[in-house]
Amino acid sequence: MELIGELQNIIYRNEINGYTVAEFETQDEATTIVGYLPFINPGDNLKLEGNYVEHKEYGLQFKINTFEKLMPQTMKAIEKYLASGNIKGVGEVIAKRIVKQFKEETIEVLKNEPYRLEIIKGISKAKAIEISESFVENWEVWQIVGFLEKFGIGAEYAKKVFDLYGVNAIQQIEEDPYLLLDVTRGIDFKQIDKMALDLGLDYIDEKRIQSGIKYGLIRCTNNGHSCVLKENLIFFVEDLLNVSEEHIDNGLIDLKLKNQIVIEKREQEEWVYLDYFYNTEEEIAFRILRLQSAKNLKKINNISSNLKKIENISKIELSDKQKEAINLVNENNVVIITGGPGTGKTTIIKSIIDIYEEKKYKVVLCAPTGRATKRMTETTGKEASTLHRLLEIGKIDDDSLYKNSTNYEGAPIDADIIIVDELSMVDMFLMNYLLKCVYLGTKLVLVGDSDQLASVGPGNVLKDMVVSEKITTVHLDKIFRQAAKSKIILNAHRVNNGEPFVSKQDDDLDKDTKDDFFYIKEQSQEKMLWQVVSLCTGRLEKYGDYDFFKNIQVLTPTKKTMLGTKELNKVLQEQLNPNINNLPEKTSMGAIYRQGDRIMQIKNNYDIIWEKEVNGKKEPGNGIFNGEIGTITNVDEKDKVVEIQFDDEKVAWYEFSELDQIEHSYAITIHKAQRK
Repeated sequence: MELIGELQNIIYRNEINGYTVAEFETQDEATTIVGYLPFINPGDNLKLEGNYVEHKEYGLQFKINTFEKLMPQTMKAIEKYLASGNIKGVGEVIAKRIVKQFKEETIEVLKNEPYRLEIIKGISKAKAIEISESFVENWEVWQIVGFLEKFGIGAEYAKKVFDLYGVNAIQQIEEDPYLLLDVTRGIDFKQIDKMALDLGLDYIDEKRIQSGIKYGLIRCTNNGHSCVLKENLIFFVEDLLNVSEEHIDNGLIDLKLKNQIVIEKREQEEWVYLDYFYNTEEEIAFRILRLQSAKNLKKINNISSNLKKIENISKIELSDKQKEAINLVNENNVVIITGGPGTGKTTIIKSIIDIYEEKKYKVVLCAPTGRATKRMTETTGKEASTLHRLLEIGKIDDDSLYKNSTNYEGAPIDADIIIVDELSMVDMFLMNYLLKCVYLGTKLVLVGDSDQLASVGPGNVLKDMVVSEKITTVHLDKIFRQAAKSKIILNAHRVNNGEPFVSKQDDDLDKDTKDDFFYIKEQSQEKMLWQVVSLCTGRLEKYGDYDFFKNIQVLTPTKKTMLGTKELNKVLQEQLNPNINNLPEKTSMGAIYRQGDRIMQIKNNYDIIWEKEVNGKKEPGNGIFNGEIGTITNVDEKDKVVEIQFDDEKVAWYEFSELDQIEHSYAITIHKAQRK
């Protein structure tokens, strides 16, 4: 469907990617439009393609698929456009004078004959040039959107392209399509490569080879690595580009000379980094060592008496290792506390809070994910914050987070002591942002389990810092009696120690140990699939009041195969949420969504609007983030929206066209579970 008209007013705009909600007026009516409109301002004439959708909360809206900026067709429209504030040096009075003087020639004069503007009262020679340049820039820049469609790149990236390459972006990209690799990490290299070759670029052109090398490095960072062995990189690029090792070696030399990569020698091996990955690692090391060596301004004298006081009040007896951890926090500005489940990390955190708050010091708690933050709040009784919210970087996209972490100045954290839990989930860029925001003299306590999976993003921050032995570290290895009654905790430690699972015959097994761990061995995937189904559909009930939708989560290492998330989700949906009442459902991306389904958000969406009931009142907010889990509460075929209530009680409405942002979460990958 096509709409032609004028943008009247912008209701909301995301300055990061140009996502816009606006009032749009056609010849017949006014309507609300939503979609990506970079570089567009009130007064612009547009041709929109898309379709009407009914938003559950905000009513009928026109959702934009593509747009084209049109030349104003009447003198009145031209005057309004010039007076809109888009053109430097032109207000309502000057706009009226220009149009009155040049009439139908106005556009031609502004674009190609700016010297003629000097006859207008109030326009000097310098101002005439400024007006013309501003008009041309505003007019040309929107063409980037249409140009990017050739590369399969959506309008949401147009602003990035313009920010990087300016008004000459199209010309620069035509000369070197590989520049688009700097726009987004998810771009299709083969599509860009094909277009470059079709434009006549030689197979062994240095642009192609250097871009292939950088793409190989980006691919390895997508898997969580910050660098790659040189020999492995060469092998990948040889296969990608079908060029010789000699050409790749030359490309590596050129990129190193341009300071776009760093090659680091370690013993007999060479490791290759993208420059901003290497710089980030260097900056983390510099900042954390500087923080560690700063004057200890928050030290408490005679802390042993405070420890005794805390033990008496809380009626707990701290172990020697726990006391050691608290004393080391007092003696040092930076301390790592690491240990597996049940080793007393939470008790240490609570004790640190009590001791330092009693001395009127401000303690700030944070964690990398919403779920970890919620658990931290529940176990300590003190409000915790996500790192993104604490550091005020909620709307920085992943690409900007990676490339600009060394340039980000940060908002200093008002705290005497900062405690970061679940540090194993923090990648190198988020760690760098955090360190930039910590005052010298502030104590930083880093808590986590270095034996857990590394962060989803690049870097293995916690483990690398522990292995470096440069930061004061407390290793907790004693399992406390209460925790030792759980076979899950006992076996977690046994796996780390290379030991077999506990059995009933173990001499050191407490007689009160819970049967909360089961190891089921099958020889075929099909048999194991039905074991999982059996466990999820009632078999676990005799061990506790386990309801699948409240107490059970299936984790698997892969998306593929019969035991991957895709197949497990289909089977579990059939068994746990069959459509026996013939309720409305919607098919998207090969999946069927219906009321009662468990789902997970799989990408950050800073724009989606939600509501949450607080103290009897509905409060609005925006933003649903990767890893958040919820339940579909309604599929509305009439309004073409799906209503989802997330685990933190906020309710959001997804148009049918937005369902690519979610997937079923009856079963999720282990890495996705880290984002919960």
